[in-house]
Amino acid sequence: MNINEVSLSSPIEEKIDWAEHCYKSFRGQLIQDKPIVDYLKRLVDAIQASHKEMGEAGILDICMDCEKNEGGSCCGAGLENKYDGWLLLINRLLDVRLPRKRHDKESCFFLGESGCLLKARHVICVNYLCKKITDRIDPDKLNALREKEGIELDILFLLNERLKRILRELIPSSDYLTWANV
Repeated sequence: MNINEVSLSSPIEEKIDWAEHCYKSFRGQLIQDKPIVDYLKRLVDAIQASHKEMGEAGILDICMDCEKNEGGSCCGAGLENKYDGWLLLINRLLDVRLPRKRHDKESCFFLGESGCLLKARHVICVNYLCKKITDRIDPDKLNALREKEGIELDILFLLNERLKRILRELIPSSDYLTWANV
């Protein structure tokens, strides 16, 4: 695989390879950047707060029941195509081991036995709640969750932009556009 030919429309395995290559090539420089380190810490805290809120609201139980007893989840095959190399690189910086194969052919590439394998998720994965959930969960609890998700996504956006800026400095300008196209 030519790492410079990876784009958003590339197969997920190529995007994973890109993220792994980028992680191995630039991890040292990236984790020396104070804003990146601060964003990573803030992101972990925000993700934990969102997940805690989901658990307290009962959403995690509803989703697990749907997956186990109703034959499916919202995490269907193809959802992984929304992910770009940058988001996968962020997951690598969060010490997430990216999968090399799909656990279930009917599910998202990143859905494992116990749920999503990623820490940093695409906005659709963070924000989407089915009608079953929105009908059953108290609106005040949903509002509290949405606030926490908003913080998580804001930090994720800032981190993503910072990574692009730093890598723009590390990669020769003639190569950057092909690197950034994932």
